[in-house]
Amino acid sequence: MSVTSDPAFEALLKERENRPLLRFLTCGSVDDGKSTLIGRLLYDCQALFDDQLDSLKADSARFGTTGQGALDLALLVDGLASEREQGITIDVAWRYFSTPRRAFIVADTPGHEQYTRNMVTGASTARAAVVLVDARKGLSTQTRRHLALLHLMGVPDVVLAVNKMDQVGWDETVHATIQAEAAAFSLQLDGTAPAPLAIPLCALSGDNVCTRTGLAEAAWYTGPTLLEWLENLPVARDAQDDPFRLPVQYVIRPDSSFRGFAGRIAAGRVRPGDAVCVLPSGQRSTVARIVTFDGDLPEAVAGQSVTLTLADEIDITRGDMLCAAQEPAGVSDQFSARLVWLSDTPLLPQRGYLMRLGTATAGARVMQIKSRTDIDTLGERPASTLGLNDIARVSLSLDRPLAFDPYSENRDTGSFILIDRHTNETLGCGMLDFAYRRAENIHWQPLKVDAPAREALMGHRSGVLWFTGLSGAGKSTIADRLEQKLHHLGIHTMLLDGDNVRHGLNRDLGFTDADRVENIRRFSEVARLMADAGLLVLVSVISPFRAERTMARSLLPEGRFLEIFVDAPLEVCEERDPKGLYRKARAGQIPNLTGIGSVYEPPEAPDLHLESHRASAEVLADRVLDHLERTGFLQLPPQGAP
Repeated sequence: MSVTSDPAFEALLKERENRPLLRFLTCGSVDDGKSTLIGRLLYDCQALFDDQLDSLKADSARFGTTGQGALDLALLVDGLASEREQGITIDVAWRYFSTPRRAFIVADTPGHEQYTRNMVTGASTARAAVVLVDARKGLSTQTRRHLALLHLMGVPDVVLAVNKMDQVGWDETVHATIQAEAAAFSLQLDGTAPAPLAIPLCALSGDNVCTRTGLAEAAWYTGPTLLEWLENLPVARDAQDDPFRLPVQYVIRPDSSFRGFAGRIAAGRVRPGDAVCVLPSGQRSTVARIVTFDGDLPEAVAGQSVTLTLADEIDITRGDMLCAAQEPAGVSDQFSARLVWLSDTPLLPQRGYLMRLGTATAGARVMQIKSRTDIDTLGERPASTLGLNDIARVSLSLDRPLAFDPYSENRDTGSFILIDRHTNETLGCGMLDFAYRRAENIHWQPLKVDAPAREALMGHRSGVLWFTGLSGAGKSTIADRLEQKLHHLGIHTMLLDGDNVRHGLNRDLGFTDADRVENIRRFSEVARLMADAGLLVLVSVISPFRAERTMARSLLPEGRFLEIFVDAPLEVCEERDPKGLYRKARAGQIPNLTGIGSVYEPPEAPDLHLESHRASAEVLADRVLDHLERTGFLQLPPQGAP
């Protein structure tokens, strides 16, 4: 989730300026004046070169909104053509400037709700935040969302910049009302944290931005200017004093004489001879060398990218974490976390996603949405799914243990993103709160009789044949005919039919997207257990979503799962309509029938594609049988064998 600039670049800035560096962001609702404010900071702090000023004058004449001959300072930040045309900030714009007291890197983040993910990106590394509020409008829903996100992501210092005060005549009452609303909201977020300071200002004219306003109507405000507030923030706690953490990004082995583990130190410091442990395996060793392009180092600290060599030859791969042996990180595969959903595609509990935690990637599911935060009231509400920009507390389950620290202790090793398995789209970002104790108390029990032993007893390979397609396509008919043929050949089988299983195990589920995901999860787990018992399992269920079919495949060893697409045009399925479902759907009696009121995602590359409107169930069952024998999926007994 974190997006950082080059640590070497930041070190260079510090050295060149010999001043402490502060990273902060600006956020707020659309048209509150964020880009203008940053432009004002850059202009008044003389952070612009002559060619930039010339370009600003030309752009102001072409795109400006501040009047003839006036500089439109927002254009210093709104660099994308689409932003200039629309008058909004879309991307995160990073700018550097300095004063005699401090150097700054500022992120101008989008205000529009659909770009909340970009605001989260800016907040991931920020030490402070400037939240803009239009004095004419007061606190908006988006302002509250940003305040909640800043609190959620642990940004320690927040100031409220009440902009466009000139538009309300520098009315002290207006400012006091906004400050009181923000204080009340912050108290709901955290009853122990102080309310954010509110600074009345006008970014367009510069009043109270870098210099105190001389306007008589604003004389009631005696607090700091925005720049004074930024210059006087305390220096952040030094991550170098935390326990050592290095998520391994690359294993470097150019030849048999060298094996190093490269990555960026997330916390602490390390020296040759230090004892370290490798997580999640728990193996231990000592640091032999700290290798860089410019030679070995006697010490490395948080923020540096280095390569470590160890005294022992132990198995380490990308995604592992090197930790201080005496203060290791935690390891778990089940967590309580806070999640910000960043996609138009809803989050569905039990759906399989990829989770990126540091340099590690694992399969992940949201097992339960414990509560969703109501941005207006900050109350916790029940939820079965999450939509765009929703914030929730969730329970996470991974397919393997990962090393971590709680987000409150380390942002880098406690933050994660969720990724779509098919599109690689980032869907959500989150913060780990703690690992569940139950994860430590549940262990896999080794058994003497394993799957190969059961297969040997059965006399054939086990596996899963997954029939998917619309209702009425012929899945169950073909699967039934195939099972009869397999049974006649002495193959031990079990047919799991969608309707039949809903009479028992899945009787409690409906037909919402969330219930369909859970329906297929249960089918998948039962099919896996039956295949492990040595059976050839035939599953006949619509299974409309690719993600769940991919998940079902992932539960089986390679080569033990066949996806069979039983394909028929919707009009053919409606003509057959063996259960009368389409007729009811067209009459509005079934709102979520797949193909009518709910989407079906056809397989993109099925193992077998059967067009049931072009051949009989008998012929198609024979095609499957032939495919099983021809590909070696199943070694069938010779014809006539007992």
